[in-house]
Amino acid sequence: MSLNNVNALSPLDGRYASKLEDLRPLMSEQGYMHRRVQVEVAWFVALSDAGFAEFKPLSSGARSYLQGLVSHFSEADALAIKAIEKITNHDVKAVEYWIKSKFEARPELQSAAEFVHFACTSEDINNTSHALQLKSSREQVLLPALDSVIATLRSMAHQHAAVSMLSRTHGQTASPTTVGKEIGNVVMRLAQARQKIAGVELMGKMNGAVGNYNAHLAAWPEFDWEAFSRRVIEAPEPQGLGLNFQPYSIQIEPHDYMAELFDAVARSNTILIDLSRDIWGYVSLGYFKQRLKEGEIGSSTMPHKVNPIDFENAEGNLGLANALLKHLSEKLPISRWQRDLTDSTVLRNIGVAFGYTVLAWRSLSVGLGKLELNQEALDEDLNAAWEVLAEPIQTVMRRYGVQGAYEQLKEVTRGKTVTPEALHGLIRSLDIPEAEKARLLAMTPSSYVGKAVELARRV
Repeated sequence: MSLNNVNALSPLDGRYASKLEDLRPLMSEQGYMHRRVQVEVAWFVALSDAGFAEFKPLSSGARSYLQGLVSHFSEADALAIKAIEKITNHDVKAVEYWIKSKFEARPELQSAAEFVHFACTSEDINNTSHALQLKSSREQVLLPALDSVIATLRSMAHQHAAVSMLSRTHGQTASPTTVGKEIGNVVMRLAQARQKIAGVELMGKMNGAVGNYNAHLAAWPEFDWEAFSRRVIEAPEPQGLGLNFQPYSIQIEPHDYMAELFDAVARSNTILIDLSRDIWGYVSLGYFKQRLKEGEIGSSTMPHKVNPIDFENAEGNLGLANALLKHLSEKLPISRWQRDLTDSTVLRNIGVAFGYTVLAWRSLSVGLGKLELNQEALDEDLNAAWEVLAEPIQTVMRRYGVQGAYEQLKEVTRGKTVTPEALHGLIRSLDIPEAEKARLLAMTPSSYVGKAVELARRV
């Protein structure tokens, strides 16, 4: 059976494959192999520049050729490595053998072939490769996708800053706000979450089988291997890896930074689950309409329906993503003694967690782009909720020392249909300055929004 959209086991590579084409080259098995080749080449070239008599600096032609193995790495190359792995039953060794196979007919490289993977444990290659995958995915896919959601929401916050909206706390009518201010709340939360994602330092270690440079020092006891490893890891690409140096580890890098990153992504997803549910509710109330798309069907039996499917899909995929991200975060920092393999298979699912995350963020962007404000529904709700003015009236009464202010308004409003006439009658009877009476009499549910407009506009 050939793999295509209808027989893929994961919907990320089936139904939703076209939506994740930019993530797949970075987080797939091929992407992982690509980064392994990059790490092996960077280490090999750096060794040639270390000053060892046994390994002279490589020529510029050899360096260009090696860099070409990285920059032109293809699906055919990945399949060639997989073919070697069928024999070795070891994925990192297969990469080493593939690189060495590329040295044929190149005497300069053939003579130095034993310095490929020199003194490395598989995890020196794997942990740095995963970090490079995370680096590229964060920079090229995750942050741009999240930035798109934030930009759309910020634009909506400004556009609807002065559009009054009835609030609901516990599902009941509450003090009015504006559409823009409610969206602005989410913008600020997401902006902070985005900073957390972008701020996680991506770590790498290249210190041997149990983190002590044992094999390295056996070969060259006087060489400063720790400083050398730091240079390879911290130097910018392509000379180095452009990561942060992890000085202490067992055989595996501790993965604490990964847990921090996955927790940060999950936090943004939680915020967006909250948003998805709220928008779903506002669509249900009629506050938002959804632009129609020619040919779309909302129900197999009810032709009138325009379902908020983008927000429902987003909510479902965000939940899937967070389930995976939580497991990654909780599991990866734990390893029995110096090494067990439970992390290896789990790490291969980072792309799945990121895939559901990005899929959800893009569903949200599509859904937000379809929304149209329904001013009529917003006004209708506000005009039917004069009871929300009980709060400002009793607060002004308290200012002027009117006894039992809260209790008086509770008696007039709680559980009752409140009319403007009833509230105005109460206001006129109050023993407060006439200017304050006039201010309260001029107030409507639509105008009672506090600083909402200002807050929304400055997001």
